[in-house]
Amino acid sequence: MGNTILRPFLDNYPAINNLIRASVFLLSGNLIISLGRFAALRFYLKKTKDEKVQPNFVIGIGRISWILNVIILLISLMLALGIRPLEFLTSITIVAAAIAVLTKDYITNIANGLIIMFSDQLEIGDKIQIGKNTGFIRDITLINLVLKNETGETIIVPNSMVLASEIVNFSRNNAHQLVFDFEVSTKSDLPLDEIERRLIGKLGLYSDYIYLKGAQLSVLERKSDYQLIRFQFPIKTGEKEVESKVRKTINQAIINLFHEEREA
Repeated sequence: MGNTILRPFLDNYPAINNLIRASVFLLSGNLIISLGRFAALRFYLKKTKDEKVQPNFVIGIGRISWILNVIILLISLMLALGIRPLEFLTSITIVAAAIAVLTKDYITNIANGLIIMFSDQLEIGDKIQIGKNTGFIRDITLINLVLKNETGETIIVPNSMVLASEIVNFSRNNAHQLVFDFEVSTKSDLPLDEIERRLIGKLGLYSDYIYLKGAQLSVLERKSDYQLIRFQFPIKTGEKEVESKVRKTINQAIINLFHEEREA
């Protein structure tokens, strides 16, 4: 703690000295990581000149911050227990090598996950095909890529397999996804196939701007009295006026569907 008026006291109570050192290191490390995360996001915003940061970049920065915070916490615990981190790591070199061999698959997945997060080839919401699996990307973790297919099932693909496989991205044709979430009562007589057919039928008016093959209706959540439904499809970017009209058309179509059912 340096030559301070507390030095005699701390020399007599090394446990308290270690605890103070650990606390200072933990708080300083967390502060530096938080400032670094903020600076990285600000730099990215300035570089892209966009008001919205890509979800992948935010996720990637968040995952790295989490890893660094865990490392800071572990080092702080060592300091609190009076263990010198560098000496500790040197003394367990053989054990560390064995752990690295046993966890190489996890390390590979983490590295691949970070590559995916900081690339612009895959984004949350994209409809992709990996091998025989097709679905929308719901999350990108350090270990897996999480997909949801047309039947609402969750598919978990290891990140190492993602980069080693051929991927078809149906959402990357100069397009982005329009998403509509709404609830359907379990007492409704409208089959999901009929709802999907009628909504896709409304998209025919904008076939020059929408990729109809990418349109999909899926069940996000099932409750006792309702189902949470998502209807989404890719639309070409840069067509803001058309996008506004499409949103109004689909929202009105959803309202009309359930209005007709109530009157039936």
